[in-house]
Amino acid sequence: MSRIKDKFKDLRSKNQKALIAYVMAGFPSERDTISAVRGLVKGGADIIELGMPFSDPLADGPVIQNAGFQALQKGMNLAKFLVMVKKIRKETDIPLVLMTYTNILYSHGYAKFISTVKNAGIDGLILPDMSINESKDFLQAAKKNKMDVIFLISPNTAPDRIKKISNLSSGFLYLVSVFGTTGGQQQFQNYTTHAIKNAKKILGGKIPLGVGFGVSNPEQARFIIKSGADAIIVGSAFLRLIESTSPEKIESKIGSFASSLKKATITE
Repeated sequence: MSRIKDKFKDLRSKNQKALIAYVMAGFPSERDTISAVRGLVKGGADIIELGMPFSDPLADGPVIQNAGFQALQKGMNLAKFLVMVKKIRKETDIPLVLMTYTNILYSHGYAKFISTVKNAGIDGLILPDMSINESKDFLQAAKKNKMDVIFLISPNTAPDRIKKISNLSSGFLYLVSVFGTTGGQQQFQNYTTHAIKNAKKILGGKIPLGVGFGVSNPEQARFIIKSGADAIIVGSAFLRLIESTSPEKIESKIGSFASSLKKATITE
């Protein structure tokens, strides 16, 4: 089993859901990213998504776009990303998921890229712009390297397509909770609850369902968990906190915020 599957199995035995936290690699600096990851681990995050910045991030809202732009301006690239992942792996076995865009993998070659990041310590991949209709070579390379592949669905994805996408996914399936790009929401609409319950029914327990895009506080996290999600995914809220915090306090501030979100995933 992969680290991701092992994590969900362990959480089920404890009546907990997963807190999946996203940070942008190299934002606002490589050192700050490492501090944030340490805070996430101490705060109880179960899985960490590491964003690799891309010049045209179509699925990202303004907060993540800004973080990616700053990271690129400071020279974040694949070589630096790999060094960062290896540093993280020396400190923790927490599952690590790389979130980036298809063109980066395509330009390096799917097999070469996936093998390289796997060897560094990455456990899963999220590519928001990867079409399942064009994913054959990507999926073959991922399977060869025992890499989990996490596809996305939305509230208006048809049932038969959810089934098809879930059959190609491993680790977990990512439900985009709202229409549009990432970023905090004031409140979630009824269609989000319906989408979660509908997806869970279709999945039938075959793969965990993670819900993200817009979750920014413990109250929203509890709402998503009570609706039936197996994991909450939080990104922009962590990035806003990182940006507004002095470097020496990032680890403790991120740790405290992660802890408050993690408490919302305990269902006992």
